[in-house]
Amino acid sequence: MFTIFDDELDALARRSVAQQQEFHAGSWDGERLSAHQFENLRESLRYVRKRSPFYAGRLAGLTDAEIEGLDAAEFARTVPFTTKQDLRDQRYDMLSRPVSESWVFYETTGTTGPATPCPRDNTDSIINNAALTVAYRDIFEQHGDHHVVAVLGPTELHSTGDTFGDVCRNLGHAVVKMWPHSPVVGFERALHMLRELRVTAVFCTPGMAMSLAKEARKAGLDPAADFDLRLLMFVGELVTPKLLENLGGIWNARAYSCMYASQESSIVGTAHADGRLRTVPLNVYYEVIDPGTGELVAPDARRVRTGELVITHLYQGAKPLVRYRTGDLVRLEPAGDDGSPAQVLTPLGRVRDRIDLNGRTVTAYELEDLVLSRAPGCRDYHITIDREADVDVLAVDLDMPDTAAARDAHASLVAAAADAWGCPLTVRHTELGAITTTGAMVSWKAARVRDLRTASDPEHEAALAIARRRDAR
Repeated sequence: MFTIFDDELDALARRSVAQQQEFHAGSWDGERLSAHQFENLRESLRYVRKRSPFYAGRLAGLTDAEIEGLDAAEFARTVPFTTKQDLRDQRYDMLSRPVSESWVFYETTGTTGPATPCPRDNTDSIINNAALTVAYRDIFEQHGDHHVVAVLGPTELHSTGDTFGDVCRNLGHAVVKMWPHSPVVGFERALHMLRELRVTAVFCTPGMAMSLAKEARKAGLDPAADFDLRLLMFVGELVTPKLLENLGGIWNARAYSCMYASQESSIVGTAHADGRLRTVPLNVYYEVIDPGTGELVAPDARRVRTGELVITHLYQGAKPLVRYRTGDLVRLEPAGDDGSPAQVLTPLGRVRDRIDLNGRTVTAYELEDLVLSRAPGCRDYHITIDREADVDVLAVDLDMPDTAAARDAHASLVAAAADAWGCPLTVRHTELGAITTTGAMVSWKAARVRDLRTASDPEHEAALAIARRRDAR
């Protein structure tokens, strides 16, 4: 209710909600959306050039007349990229408002490099949370009324608790925030709270859902039968459809990849009631580029673009980013004819997480999908890559019952890896340690893949350090 104390913020909140509701209902046509995007894109350029020390220098050669005349092609040709390294090097000089004009301060995890500041002002939170609230309303309504929602994520220096707490409050649902890895909470208490409060929905990472299921079974509980979960909202890691299906089956709940976002970029995609991630084009301008050349990717015959995602914020908050290279591979598909006007957005993993297997470039999405689509009921997995006799080979560790049906499925997995990448593959059944829970803190690859063909990298070492601390508890 803070907006009631500020007329301008109150008007912004009402306008943002109305626009998101109209767009979500299909009331915007392409011409109106394009006009909205380029009007606000130009405003963002003028805003950051005036307020951000970094962009004042980076965009110094861009005149007011050039900004006013920008179209998509000219924008891509004349405006340079912003990179993750820029964020690390420039830090507070990236900001368009001082921290004192923000309402909250966050930063990146800093597990593999210097943490970068990500403050939010009221504009940032209003614009982003309005989009999430409108999209999530349909999802929650499919699963009942008056949910008790657990947000299982850190709140200090991280936006997870504040964002989902605010959105659930907007929707009229009760919220409990807890972090099972905290020594104050712990998994035993978290599981107790989930049962005692009869929690019906959870926001967490896929790794957290796996860890909770493991701890529940250790305590003699059945995740599917002894809890009241109806809704799993996953964030923070790569999520393939098969992983959603497996984790949903473990907990007897519907699982969604609830958003695509980062501390730096805020909300870039949000789940819809159909289970798919979609863009938020009132807030973000999207480009897809070839990660090698930096050139815009042309749509294919189905009007699908696949490549590295580049975003520009269309709202003017504490830290708008212009042509920010996310480092993530995505697939952007047309909206389709199912009623939603937003494009379908499928994250495929980080550009740097691509893996060469016998001369074939494999994305994180492809690797996980091949494994889990042939491991029904898999509770966790880890992949080791090695090279033997000049051939790349795979070993897949699966946490799943070693049944006759599972062994039959393994034959399919072995055949699929050989057919797709020419890789001999072995399957092992084991209970995995905490390394697979570190994806949100470090990266999918550091958590899920050990590549023995290369020297250990800083991300893998960071993941191992986190895992050792968690295993020791």
